[in-house]
Amino acid sequence: MRKLSVLCAALFCFSLTASAQDSTAAFDASNSASEPAAAPASLIPADREPWQLGVGFQYLQFNVLGLKFHDFGYQADVTRYFNNWFGIEGTAIAGFGNAGSNPHIDAKSLFLGGGPHISLHNSNHFEPWVHVIAGWERFRFTQSATFGSNSHAAFLAGAGLDYKIGSGRLYWRVQGDFLGTNVGPTFSKNYSFGTGLVLNF
Repeated sequence: MRKLSVLCAALFCFSLTASAQDSTAAFDASNSASEPAAAPASLIPADREPWQLGVGFQYLQFNVLGLKFHDFGYQADVTRYFNNWFGIEGTAIAGFGNAGSNPHIDAKSLFLGGGPHISLHNSNHFEPWVHVIAGWERFRFTQSATFGSNSHAAFLAGAGLDYKIGSGRLYWRVQGDFLGTNVGPTFSKNYSFGTGLVLNF
């Protein structure tokens, strides 16, 4: 009778251990089912490179100091991105041309500024963007006695489109901008159009 009691007690202990293991396994299974599945790596957007360097060619149309003329110029800009879509841009545009033929007046322009740059970053080949740049505009004319050198605060606002070349970090850019400045007695409305290359790194 004593052996039978010991055997029953042992079987009872084993049954408790087995039931505890079954409940633990069921609890783990319910927890894993309630947790959301990890997103596939292909669905997680990759962060863009933090720096962007652009160089290009510009056509600038001016209407200042009673003169209507155009310049051909060069543009260089650097953008520091803080996330996939927002960055701070610094821009320099130097233009060279003439403001008339009788008399012949050489006209040089220089714009320097900085401001926000917002882009629609994605994995496709096209990346549209907009920017608003506050800065300084300077004009220098060869007829110094009449027009001389003039400078004033200015702003540049426009948009563009970058096209990814291949699968690398090089883009081809086209853009158009409105350039406003107070050089002269009235506010002048000027325009620029350009194209160039952009390197992301």
